Amino acid sequence: MGNFKEDIAKVKAFVFDVDGVFTDGGIIPLTNGDFMRQYNSKDGYAVTYAARSGYPIAIITGGRGASLEMRFQMLGVARFYPNISDKLTVLKSFMEEHSLAPEEVLYMGDDIPDLDAMKYVGMPVCPADAVSEILEASRYVSQFSGGKGCVRDVIEQVLRAHDKWAKHTKGLHTVQSR
Repeated sequence: MGNFKEDIAKVKAFVFDVDGVFTDGGIIPLTNGDFMRQYNSKDGYAVTYAARSGYPIAIITGGRGASLEMRFQMLGVARFYPNISDKLTVLKSFMEEHSLAPEEVLYMGDDIPDLDAMKYVGMPVCPADAVSEILEASRYVSQFSGGKGCVRDVIEQVLRAHDKWAKHTKGLHTVQSR
């Protein structure tokens, strides 16, 4: 491991857990088997921005539900892996698919199921309220908690390191004039 700013500039892809990263970890079970979650719109914007800027993004989560899948589909995430218990195997497959070396991958997790995957990548990061084992394994701890902007924080840092942040000032969701 070298200098953090130099190492973050090597990142070419993002991998995220969901509950506790994109959310505060709270879930409300619904009678149809799905779950209700609350997301931060700034995190969503950053994911869409990174995806449209050409960065491969994967969601590897133990969570499941149609609303969960729909959320990440709407953001432009091409690789969504729900109901996963062996995150490292899925991570390695994603990296192979995109010809990525460990130092080129940022993984953000918050709890024990993320630990093996985080130890495998070059840029393990976490929200401020992650469990102690994850805090210890992380190269960077966001000042923001899960569901409160931690995803935006790390995406913005990587894209700034590549001089690709805030280059599309009209926004990503604007309707084009006819």
